[in-house]
Amino acid sequence: MGVIVLGACAVWSLISAATQDGRPEGVLLAVLAVAAGYASGRISGSLLPVAAPCAGALAGLGLAVALPHLDAGPQVTAPLGHAGACAALFALAAGAACCAAWATSAPALRLALRLLATGIAVTAAVMGSSAGCAIGGAVLLCSLAAGRMRPRGLGVAGLALAAALVTGTVWAVAGNILTAGLTTSLEGRLTPRRIHLWHDALHLAHREPALGVGPGRFGELSSTASQALWPDGKPHSAPLQQAAEQGLVGVLLLAMAFCWILYALWRSPRSTPVALTAGAALTGLAAIAAVGDALSFTTVSAGAGLLAGLATARPLTPDGPEGDGDTPVRDTPVR
Repeated sequence: MGVIVLGACAVWSLISAATQDGRPEGVLLAVLAVAAGYASGRISGSLLPVAAPCAGALAGLGLAVALPHLDAGPQVTAPLGHAGACAALFALAAGAACCAAWATSAPALRLALRLLATGIAVTAAVMGSSAGCAIGGAVLLCSLAAGRMRPRGLGVAGLALAAALVTGTVWAVAGNILTAGLTTSLEGRLTPRRIHLWHDALHLAHREPALGVGPGRFGELSSTASQALWPDGKPHSAPLQQAAEQGLVGVLLLAMAFCWILYALWRSPRSTPVALTAGAALTGLAAIAAVGDALSFTTVSAGAGLLAGLATARPLTPDGPEGDGDTPVRDTPVR
């Protein structure tokens, strides 16, 4: 199923680009990064179910700290620069640390890994990433709550609903269908420039609802993007970018990719706490991507695939219990 969904995303970007004279390289690179990260996570998670997510958490933390210094181009400041990518890496790192904590049966190591997750959230706060701190803390709380949740499907449905609410709110803001007071409040947090970018994206989506204007062409056609001092050509919202550049089919494929990950976590042979912890971190990433530019960074796309692969891998060696309230391991393989 994952191969079909990711393959469809790649093929549709090529179709849209060929029809509208777009540039699909960014989409293809993101699809490749997710696929490579997922495959790496499945392999390393099977061989090293505790060490692999722990190493992933430390790597994500290091990348989040160093990310603003990795780009050789102009350093665009918050809120439109690297803020979304840093917050996403903090969320993924916290999720990986919590997954490693549930994967071990040693109480001391489990406590140390949860302290690592707490330290990741604190580091995000120190670096000024309020979103990374908030979502990292939320992932830690969801992970602790997941230990007492037996019906895995209910938790997965809740995560899907949360992602849908955030995306719906973004779409409502872009379409000016919220009340004036709520719109003004959100505009103060999101900045007027970001709201104008969303308006442009929705306008382009209405102009070309089927194929979109073509991958990579938003910056050429958006008046708001062209007025920036350092234009990056992005609307800073993954669903709106898909709608503008690849039409409704692109939005549907993006939603299918997220649903596939949730389905894989629901069918995962790992324990319920591991699956729901990874789901909470990936839902946090979806929320960040809905209001930011996180998925334009290859490290974030690869990290998302890596965490999903770690949480759906079947360990080759028994680790003992992975947490309280686990559901029985399924005999059916993860697709």
